[in-house]
Amino acid sequence: MSSVDIPMPASSDPRPQRRSLLISKAWVQAATLVALAGFFGLVLMGFLTYQSAPPIPSQVVTVSGQRLFTAADVRAGQDVFLKNGLMEYGSIFGHGAYLGPDYTADYLHRSAELVLAQYGGAGSDTAQAQTHADFKTNRYDKQTKTLTASDAQGAAFGRLVDYYTTQFAKPGNTGLRPHAITNRSDIQHLTSYFAWSAWSSAADRPGKKYSYTNNWPPEPLVGNGPTADTVVWSVLSLIALLGGTGALFAAFGRWNLLGWHGREREELRFRDPQSVGLTPSQRATAYFFLVMAGLFLVQTLVGAAAEHYRADLGSFFGIPLEKVLPYNVARTWHVQLALLWVSTSFLAAGIFLVPMITRRPDPKKQHILAYGLLGALVVVVVGSLLGEYAGIRGAFGRLWSWFGMQGFEYLDLGKFWQILLTIGMAFWVVMLWRGLRGRLASESRANMPWLFFFSALALPAVYAVGLLTQHEDTYVITDFWRFMVVHLWVEDFLELFTTVMVAYVFVLLGVVREKTALRVIYLDVILYSIGGVVGTAHHWYFNGSPAAVMALGAFFSAMEVIPLTFLSVEAWSFIRLGARQESRSTTPFPHRWAVMFLVAVGFWNFLGAGVFGFLINLPIVSYYEIGTALTANHAHAAMMGVYGMLAVGFSMFALRYLIPSDKWSDRLARISFWSLNIGLAWMVFATLLPLGILQLYHSVDAGYFHARTLKFIGDSTNSTIEWIRLPGDVLFIVGGVLPLIWMGVQGVIHQGRHRDGLTDEDMLLFTEVEVHEPAEATAAGALAPEA
Repeated sequence: MSSVDIPMPASSDPRPQRRSLLISKAWVQAATLVALAGFFGLVLMGFLTYQSAPPIPSQVVTVSGQRLFTAADVRAGQDVFLKNGLMEYGSIFGHGAYLGPDYTADYLHRSAELVLAQYGGAGSDTAQAQTHADFKTNRYDKQTKTLTASDAQGAAFGRLVDYYTTQFAKPGNTGLRPHAITNRSDIQHLTSYFAWSAWSSAADRPGKKYSYTNNWPPEPLVGNGPTADTVVWSVLSLIALLGGTGALFAAFGRWNLLGWHGREREELRFRDPQSVGLTPSQRATAYFFLVMAGLFLVQTLVGAAAEHYRADLGSFFGIPLEKVLPYNVARTWHVQLALLWVSTSFLAAGIFLVPMITRRPDPKKQHILAYGLLGALVVVVVGSLLGEYAGIRGAFGRLWSWFGMQGFEYLDLGKFWQILLTIGMAFWVVMLWRGLRGRLASESRANMPWLFFFSALALPAVYAVGLLTQHEDTYVITDFWRFMVVHLWVEDFLELFTTVMVAYVFVLLGVVREKTALRVIYLDVILYSIGGVVGTAHHWYFNGSPAAVMALGAFFSAMEVIPLTFLSVEAWSFIRLGARQESRSTTPFPHRWAVMFLVAVGFWNFLGAGVFGFLINLPIVSYYEIGTALTANHAHAAMMGVYGMLAVGFSMFALRYLIPSDKWSDRLARISFWSLNIGLAWMVFATLLPLGILQLYHSVDAGYFHARTLKFIGDSTNSTIEWIRLPGDVLFIVGGVLPLIWMGVQGVIHQGRHRDGLTDEDMLLFTEVEVHEPAEATAAGALAPEA
């Protein structure tokens, strides 16, 4: 019997020899250089954004001398917008939620109609030309910081203050709580904020023939249409996608850089999970997975409530839900809980894997630290959710952004809770360091143990960047820092951490050699650094960033699809190897359903993040669809399909050891797997994708403003499509989530107490016997796993 693939330093040696790098240094050098280049591009875009953001005038006056609003009014209006959770109801500059209007487009269209009417109406060419001139001419004086508006625009501003006063004071049937905003001063400030965003979207950028937002939103009344940059960079991004994908597959097909072909085979004997010893910290993770399942359940329920508003705005099966749980609260909780339950699973999985990586007992009191981390996490979850609910209702006074609702989509939780969550993740990294310290001392800093630690360390470090988002800054600046979390943290660094963890799971199970897994990790770093880091800019096409940012975002976000495509194909190589090992093993493979969830990740990664993501990232498509159901379609397929399935897969892996074999149910795992995947597919293909296509068509045909109105969203066709989603949601929750709750309960009840040994042998997950075969026989025997 041979040793496993992770040789351990002798425990008696106080200064063990470092194990050298397992692969060529060229991988490390390439990954480092590409990552540095990617972050240089990100810094460059940040510089351009700060330099080119649309100014907030110190005052806005009409030609006749009437002062409409000041910079202080605009900033106060942004505060009203955020603390009332309006970004989780509608959107601004296209970013936010999908039920309410986009307030930039809403103000622009309504003010243009009012101005046009004052000049003679749509039947007059002169009136149309004058309206265009009023909105497209940039009358901002950089020296005095004064913006001059036409008298017609001034009159429209006054009319729209009255309009928004009526809208936000409505007693119901909007999705907001009844009489959401009634203070006249707040409405004045809010309208000033909308007016400033509309001016930024229509007035030509100095020296250019398009606005600060690259002529977004599309609005013919003011002459807004797609720019040359929007069209040209859409075409070039398609070329980048096709060329990059072909070049990558050609290179790896020619040179076999990952080392799959001709791989030596071993016969594996997978150990019964009941015979694998667990440490106290591993047992503590049972509570994490139960909390994860509970948060997942709550997240699906509030998500169903939020979605019901689109099917029936008036009531929830006869209950006036908006009085108790307004749409913006339900959606805030739905978005926040998605991040929190997935993060809970990842934290637990990290803690669970450390003893298997080191094959050493826990450091002293490691399990106590784990329980403390879980308790702190629960405090942050409950405190932030209650704070958001109370904050939207006006609690906390001037401290609203600290303890209530920051109001930035995905960063809704109060700053206090955001800081605590960052500290909690940093505490988790310290726990990992305590467990890994001995192993790290014996490894090259470019080998897998260090990559595991570095990728974990990056999570609190990058999340902490979101703390730079301040409600006092202009929207363009806050949006830049917000997407450090929304994109860079979620789509890049969380992706890296999951790649390292999945690779380690396969190494620990004997499916692949550590050298091969290490190459896959470095390949992931290279590919995501090329597309993912600079590709963050696809969120900034129309928020006030310059056209150069659009160019970089379009070109490099197209390249994001390349690693998704390639790594999805390579994931099948992992699975084929696993199936081959199972077919040769003299013992059954205990992690069929954990691996099946990883198979699902490969599918949804390609479809949700790749295909659906690329669709909406094309600038010309994004120009008409941003903030529509197509965005929601991509978000659900990518977030749940990738990170959600990963989180459940990690829980399945750990619970298989925590629950005794006679209590484990493959049937429940199978039901959960198929219910979650069929339910998600139903959600996407029966509702979100059709709704998104209809809304995109309506945006191009009738106008973006009209496609974002409640009248269109709630029409009979859209409402019927929303109701069709109901069976899939029921299957997702009842068949997918409830079995996870039961399995989490079983994990807490038993906590792996069936095996107490903690020797080096006790922690092995498999043993191997070397068997050498011809390459042809090896390839012919590869089989896909059965469902």
